[in-house]
Amino acid sequence: MCGIVGYIGDKKAPPLLIDALKKLEYRGYDSSGVGIVVPGDGNIVLRKAHGKIQNLQNLLRSKPFPDSSLGISHTRWATHGVPNKVNAHPHRDCTGKILIVHNGIIENYESLKAALQKKGHKFVSDTDTEVIAHLIESHYKKDLLAAVQKTIKQLKGAFALGVICSDHPDTLIAARIGSPLIIGLGKNENFIASDVPAILEHTRKVIYLKDGQMAKLSKDNVEVFTFAGKSVKPKIDKVTFSLDAVQKQGYAHFMLKEMHEQSDVLKQMVQKRIKGNTFHLEELSTLDKELKNITNIIIVACGTAYHAGLVGKYVIEALSGIPVTVDVSSEFRYRNPIVGKKTLVMAVSQSGETADTLAAIKEAKAKGAKIVSICNVIGSSIARESDGVLYTHAGPEIGVASTKAYTAQLCMFYLIAAKLGVVRGVVAKKDIDNVIQALKHIPALYKKMLKTKNAIARVARSNAHFGCFLFLGRNVNYPSAMEGALKLKEISYIPAEGYAAGEMKHGPIALIDEYRAVVCIAPESDTYEKMISNIQEIRSRKGKVIAIATEGDEAIKKHATHVLYVPKTHKLLTPLLVALPLQLIAYYISVKRGCDVDQPRNLAKSVTVE
Repeated sequence: MCGIVGYIGDKKAPPLLIDALKKLEYRGYDSSGVGIVVPGDGNIVLRKAHGKIQNLQNLLRSKPFPDSSLGISHTRWATHGVPNKVNAHPHRDCTGKILIVHNGIIENYESLKAALQKKGHKFVSDTDTEVIAHLIESHYKKDLLAAVQKTIKQLKGAFALGVICSDHPDTLIAARIGSPLIIGLGKNENFIASDVPAILEHTRKVIYLKDGQMAKLSKDNVEVFTFAGKSVKPKIDKVTFSLDAVQKQGYAHFMLKEMHEQSDVLKQMVQKRIKGNTFHLEELSTLDKELKNITNIIIVACGTAYHAGLVGKYVIEALSGIPVTVDVSSEFRYRNPIVGKKTLVMAVSQSGETADTLAAIKEAKAKGAKIVSICNVIGSSIARESDGVLYTHAGPEIGVASTKAYTAQLCMFYLIAAKLGVVRGVVAKKDIDNVIQALKHIPALYKKMLKTKNAIARVARSNAHFGCFLFLGRNVNYPSAMEGALKLKEISYIPAEGYAAGEMKHGPIALIDEYRAVVCIAPESDTYEKMISNIQEIRSRKGKVIAIATEGDEAIKKHATHVLYVPKTHKLLTPLLVALPLQLIAYYISVKRGCDVDQPRNLAKSVTVE
């Protein structure tokens, strides 16, 4: 959710903090703020603005900061309190000496706030965060680290914190539990940030702060402790992706750039994982015995990752014969799930920090299940909680609407399904080989499809005026319909729903008239004729049909208003191909309607609170 950046060093903090914060705006953009300690006079100076970071930059042109080499900054995705200047971070205590930024939710803030108010503390915002500043004040006896340690023992919920105090112009405090926070190590400077892109321009050496850890930073030193105060020797990692990966490189939007990157991401995955007629998932090698004996699989995920998991269900069952259920992570642990030692729970998350998914796998582990995760971020919380981790290595994804992370997750599910199929031996080896060999051709087919994007753009623009969309698919492409609908509504704000096409007559057909567009996913498959029947039912009710079909299918043209083609591939792999035109439809409709593609309203890239 929210984005945090902190700096201590020899450079001027305010411009560095603003620049770094803009690289985290995908995490939230309801409001923003920067606070600094002014050297010499021991004053705190604070600037905050409602709306996107550009508004804060405009404010600073008329009210610039004095020079400072210590500061914290924040871009907000609102939880408690409406988005406005007062509720923007950083927040301060009554004395004005202590300043904090926070990502997460403090679940017991109301009782803490009431107790502090009885002691005379004055609150100015509606946020849960302000409680933390006042708690630190109540414990502060000239030792900032000790005050923060005492404070976090009183907090319930999830938090990543950055804390500074005017009495300590050479100290920056950080702490985390349940929300991501990294430390960047530079020369005569150190950083804290919610994610790597914020600091990549300045350093590639990072410490991924673990749950229950805090740190004390000066410009030339970093000390890491447990919440109990025990010193910890942290692992220092080196970031491998380039600065270009977090820049637009001439594309109009990050989303468009990331759609174009999908062919390279899939090519990298295929080349790394498939060697001749064999495939490699070394990360699961220690689990071969468990994989052979599992009786069922539960996939837990949220949003787009959930849709990838639904495709995973079809593919795993087809290639391995293992029964699979898929749960929305936020519901999993509230239904007393039936999980045992022979259950494999698979967690899917781009960030590896999704709060609901993290809570779900902790619940599953407590019941004895083995955990395998699919994620993109090395060293993330979900990865650390897992018995096996399959990294997609898709690189940073800045656009809020997931594209390359989704197709990378799909690709990984095909590889996992094949692995399980071989280990279990219940499906003919040649059937698995056929899928794997077809998978090797997918990256090239993506490059081919990208050459048709102008045709997709024309179709999208000609349908951008519709006020409602339905997306229909069958079998392995039912989840594709759900994902296509999600993409459209999250970036264009057009109401859209994805359905199994066979369910259309059980309610959704009531919505169809000449004012609705229906995207019908109809590649070559065992259910193709059924899909054509559904399309005919839509046309008889004057619905406008955009069909996604396999190249060479000329017959479908007489049934659809528009036809978009994908190359021929193995039937199980069609979700990988139809994903691209679905993404492009949403993108071009959104652009036509003048929406903010990369930063759609009310959304944030990484959902780190329940």
